[in-house]
Amino acid sequence: MFIVFNKEKIYTYLLSIVTVVLLFCVAGIFTNQKETIATSANAHEKLLPIYKVKTDKNAIALTMNCAWNADDIDTILKILEENNTKITFFMVGDWIDKYPDAVKKIYDAGHEIGTHSDTHPHVNNLSYEKNIEELEKSNDKIEKITGSRTNIYRTPYGEYNETVIKAAQDKGYYTIQWSLDTLDYTGISGNEMWNRIKDKIGAGDIILMHNGTDHTADSLNMILKNIKDKNLEIVKVSDLIYKDNYTIDVNGVQNSN
Repeated sequence: MFIVFNKEKIYTYLLSIVTVVLLFCVAGIFTNQKETIATSANAHEKLLPIYKVKTDKNAIALTMNCAWNADDIDTILKILEENNTKITFFMVGDWIDKYPDAVKKIYDAGHEIGTHSDTHPHVNNLSYEKNIEELEKSNDKIEKITGSRTNIYRTPYGEYNETVIKAAQDKGYYTIQWSLDTLDYTGISGNEMWNRIKDKIGAGDIILMHNGTDHTADSLNMILKNIKDKNLEIVKVSDLIYKDNYTIDVNGVQNSN
């Protein structure tokens, strides 16, 4: 009887030990799964365009989208020359087709040209391959007129998703958004444009404007002078952004590593 009792106790102890070991193993598996999931989530950072640049320079980039007409290009170029200022023009391929002389004038004046797609579609609805096609076709048109290709891109309507950014990135483009919008395309006056941005503007900002609006050309001189009165230098996008060794934070701010 004594021996049987001890065997039962031994079996009970063994069963308890095995149960505890199994529980630890199961807990370890779940913990490792959670850690793997967390690691995987952190490993994939969302792809973002550049909205702004963190910089020690007192500089901002002024950008102008070209998608409508070219009636005011000569006036805009004259004002930029008088203010000794170079900016970045983002051009749609269809606009380039219609106004090749304007493209050449802009390039010959020393301004930077970027692509704004070929046909200005809703790129979020396009496949990876179609996004690349929009980029490369417009760039081919730029190269045909200027002899040079561009590596900066502004998406139509400011739309983007992972596919859009990945397509641009894989082809060597920097995707450029903006941190300040003048809303010039709404037809507001120059003073209204300036009032929108004057208390927000600072180093590293990227300003959005458009040609072919009611008041962009007649307000440009005032806006340029007001920006410079804030001791800010106006530069081209490529002279503001970092080309390598950088990160883009969740707010779209590009930082140098």
